[in-house]
Amino acid sequence: MHQLVSTPVETSRRWWVLATVVAAQFMFGVDAFIVNVAIPTMAVELKATAAEIEAVIAIYLIAYATLVVTGGRLGDIYGTRNVFVAGVAGFAITSLWCGLAQSGPELILARLAQGATAALMVPQVLATLHLLFSDAARARAFGIYGIVLGLAGAAGFMLGGVLVTLDLAGLGWRAVFFVNVPFGIIIIAAALRIMPTVPRRAGTRLDIPGAIVLFIGLLCLIGPLLFGHDVHWAAWVWLVMASGVAVIAAFVRLERAVARRGGMPLIELSLLSDAAFMRGLVAVFFFFFANLSFYLVMTMFMQKGLNIPPLQAGLVFVPLALTFVIASRHSGARARHRGTLVLIEGCALQIAGLAVLVATVETVTAPSALLLALVLMVFGYGQGLVMAPLSSAVLSSVKLASAGAGSGMYGTTTQIGNAAGVAAIGAVFFAVETAMSARVALLAACVLFVLSITICAAFLSWMRRAAA
Repeated sequence: MHQLVSTPVETSRRWWVLATVVAAQFMFGVDAFIVNVAIPTMAVELKATAAEIEAVIAIYLIAYATLVVTGGRLGDIYGTRNVFVAGVAGFAITSLWCGLAQSGPELILARLAQGATAALMVPQVLATLHLLFSDAARARAFGIYGIVLGLAGAAGFMLGGVLVTLDLAGLGWRAVFFVNVPFGIIIIAAALRIMPTVPRRAGTRLDIPGAIVLFIGLLCLIGPLLFGHDVHWAAWVWLVMASGVAVIAAFVRLERAVARRGGMPLIELSLLSDAAFMRGLVAVFFFFFANLSFYLVMTMFMQKGLNIPPLQAGLVFVPLALTFVIASRHSGARARHRGTLVLIEGCALQIAGLAVLVATVETVTAPSALLLALVLMVFGYGQGLVMAPLSSAVLSSVKLASAGAGSGMYGTTTQIGNAAGVAAIGAVFFAVETAMSARVALLAACVLFVLSITICAAFLSWMRRAAA
């Protein structure tokens, strides 16, 4: 592993490898936003029910979250390049299937498969960065990664509206999935040509029982969070979530038993005793708990509370995404000089941005899309300061040999945070909106945003003091 990143040939072309893997991350990020824009058109053409359309989004998230640890571990076993190429190929094929779907249930199945292949592809991105950039260039590499995250959001919002509106070749919403196919082919060709090959570890195999138990546990834990509001949070929802917690606890015991027998557990058990890594994962959870749900609530508020058309509502986030990119470019240099403190500063800026948003909503009767776009730039800059350095800081204590396992656990934590935030903050928004107004619901959601970001900052401060 160490020879991989120290030879002159690999060092000279590692920036091209970086470009290849972050291109896949960009494709994944665009897909996350582009589908939301096209959802209403899909529902009409496929005659899909509301539950089916919700499942189109939810099943993808569940598949990805529950399988991303397995994807990371497969990268450790078979090599990041091999699993990365397989993941990109699978993502392109399942995207084609999504675009060809003829019914709601078929699209749900295709999205399930797409989420599973994304779980193979995405962990290899962070693992490759961790393997190839362990020197002074690490902050710059993760800064580029953060820039790509921001650009993917902006491109997803814009491209989704453009493809659906133009109806290229009469494809309509199907084009938002077909666009992944040519990009996937280009990424595969580049990866096969320039990505370094890591030999398979002799005598290792995937912990299949562990993968199944983890899938069931996280499915029970995350699924009810996503669908609970549809059944008014019935008692069985909480029972299923409690069973999910119990299954995950059993998963940890199973993994320890596998290790005692001399096998290779699905997760790196040593990471569970890494205090810095575990504290970092708690910060990651609360950061993503706040951030993805923010886009959901703001989109609903603009369309239902302010009657802003969907395409304009999507474009509101473009300046936010661009300030995110600018902040990501600055974050690498700032992180080298200020360490974890830059993450705390980013959280503070996000809270300030939310305060400006609340003040605007309270003082302006009907804020325009342009005004909201300008206000949200503060929030976007703070988000950009945190996201890329956060992944670098949390993974910094992980050994190179466990890069895939560490990035898989990181990816799972982000998706659990995303799902929990969308469910909890979304439930508050819809409940308050029903009883009062969208404006009051937005304010209530902002309170939860501030709380979660504050907890994130507290754990980051704890990490900073421990590292001092």
